[in-house]
Amino acid sequence: MLPPVKKDQIITQLPQCFSPNAALHTKDGFHPKVKAVCQVQKTDSLSFNVAKVIVVGDVAVGKTCLVSRFCKGAFDKNYKATIGVDFEMERFEVLGVPFSLQLWDTAGQERFKCIASTYYRGAQAIIVVFDLSRVNSLADARQWLKDAMKENDPSSVLLFLVGTKKDLSVGDNNEQSL
Repeated sequence: MLPPVKKDQIITQLPQCFSPNAALHTKDGFHPKVKAVCQVQKTDSLSFNVAKVIVVGDVAVGKTCLVSRFCKGAFDKNYKATIGVDFEMERFEVLGVPFSLQLWDTAGQERFKCIASTYYRGAQAIIVVFDLSRVNSLADARQWLKDAMKENDPSSVLLFLVGTKKDLSVGDNNEQSL
């Protein structure tokens, strides 16, 4: 039995910009098989959708803190390097349909790149993280994205670029240089 979904993660109504009429699967020309699956109402309480999200970026840019803050609502100042890959699962309910996010937190050290790349496959979303106080981590973000995309179909993956540690960036001049 799965733990209950947190109350703040139950979505009973879509925001106006995400109305059913705005959904791609309601448009003409959308693949008929996918359209049919999207329109089926889930009634089985044990069935749920799972989306795999991978979080990549240089060592110590804040990937683990980002995942921990999202899943546990906590921030831990004590940095512990991720070894290989770690993952968290976060549950939601969207319009009565159970939904889970698998957040795969990959190690940023070069020595773990070959191991982590095996976990990239099948991602529905890629979050590339960089440190606003370290310009080179933004430059490296391009390579992290390229590596993650080798294992995924570019047309079916959502991409996010997230800058962390704004509190550590040195004034406006540093932010403009990014």
